[in-house]
Amino acid sequence: MRDNGMEDKLKGMGNKMKGEAKEAWGNMTGDKRIRSEGKVDQLKGKFQDTVGKAKNKLNG
Repeated sequence: MRDNGMEDKLKGMGNKMKGEAKEAWGNMTGDKRIRSEGKVDQLKGKFQDTVGKAKNKLNG
């Protein structure tokens, strides 16, 4: 079974959405730690999405 990167893309999308929500919550409440966690989650999601796209290209 070939891994076409779809799982990585979906995980990335989930982490980006979670991060955006955390960042927004941190902004609303003034919680710098939560806001920072949100930014980290978004970066993690972007990285996972990039990995998924690379796998797609490799598997044609």
